Amino acid sequence: MSKHLDDIEPMIYESRISVPYQWWAGETASAFFVSLRDRKIIQGTRCPDCSRVYVPPRKTCPSCFNRSMKPVEVSNSGTVTAYTVARRQFASLPRKVPVIFGLVQLDGADTSLLHYIEGVDPDEMSIGLRVEAEYAEERTGNIRDIKCFRAIGQERS
Repeated sequence: MSKHLDDIEPMIYESRISVPYQWWAGETASAFFVSLRDRKIIQGTRCPDCSRVYVPPRKTCPSCFNRSMKPVEVSNSGTVTAYTVARRQFASLPRKVPVIFGLVQLDGADTSLLHYIEGVDPDEMSIGLRVEAEYAEERTGNIRDIKCFRAIGQERS
């Protein structure tokens, strides 16, 4: 393992679901989470052979299997490529329903990132909606450092 990870403590996320194990995010995902936490930057990886940009980042290109992926910054804004609306409240869902989950293809990326979509009525949600990352005020180095993706031009609630 890289020496620059020696001083990093594992992060433990307390949730309402009992998960009887811990896991290490690894070097690639750790860099992604650190850039979210410390700089509010969404980082992907670019394959030097096929030039595809993956967000979340991949250690190995799933298209051509190149292992020399390079980190690259992508935009905080993008386009919703698919979505679903959760209308039933479950204990594992920390937000009040209805909740919109969307796949967001960020500008500069070739893949999509799954996250919450806010700032749009669920009945008016559509593929192609432009959204922008809204960051959590307190960031701890996990995917929830992005609070949500908000419809561009919509007021914060």
